[in-house]
Amino acid sequence: MARRQQHWLVGYHTAVTVLTVASIINLGLILGHWGSRPAELLVANGLLGVFAGDYLVRLILAKDRKIFLIQSAFDLLGIIPMHPVFAIFRLGRLVRLVRFHHLFWRLGIAGKWTRNYHRFIYSTGFIYLFSISVAIIVLSAFLFSLSEKQTLANSLWWAVTTATTVGYGDETPHTAVGKVIASVLMFGGIGFIGLLTSTITDFFTSRTQQATPAATAQQQVELTTLLAKIDTLTTKVDRLQDQVQALTKKDPPDD
Repeated sequence: MARRQQHWLVGYHTAVTVLTVASIINLGLILGHWGSRPAELLVANGLLGVFAGDYLVRLILAKDRKIFLIQSAFDLLGIIPMHPVFAIFRLGRLVRLVRFHHLFWRLGIAGKWTRNYHRFIYSTGFIYLFSISVAIIVLSAFLFSLSEKQTLANSLWWAVTTATTVGYGDETPHTAVGKVIASVLMFGGIGFIGLLTSTITDFFTSRTQQATPAATAQQQVELTTLLAKIDTLTTKVDRLQDQVQALTKKDPPDD
């Protein structure tokens, strides 16, 4: 029974991996304008439905839904039906599958890298700030699309440029509702994106500060070892000189 469940789990994870890779390939075709766009969008929508159904089933069957929502934040972002580019977040599922099957350990690259990844994603709160930032941008884009009668793609572009303070001005709100949405996005989105940026900066700054004392300590150890070797070598040279002088005194040169 256990072996059958194990085989089923491996098969399920293999299917998820194949569908994820197919999503990324299809996304590349869409963004690169290769092939038939209607067919590519049809495939993208079909894969979106599969991943959305998979997410809902896992959410229903989860023992602790709070932990599930936290750990599957990228999965939720990967089923946002606004633009095919959100399929890129499905790669987070592959990372978890790799960790689940200990593939990094099997390949001999586990350890420090995986600990740093987990510390950066979860311990720093990056996943929460990133999810909230994306949720604000997506919700603002959706409401902007309704109020300004714009496409979801154009609305998403407007939300991203506004939240990142770039503001190209190619898409602007004209209605009162659109301006209110823009104001909320400016205050809320920019604030969370600022926190997100500072979180990334603080992580790498702390890593640098931790690495500097370690490097200094290592250099101190190497310097101490080198000085000890020099002292040993100096002692041996002094002894050799003493022996040479003693031999010279015993056997004075002939006149």
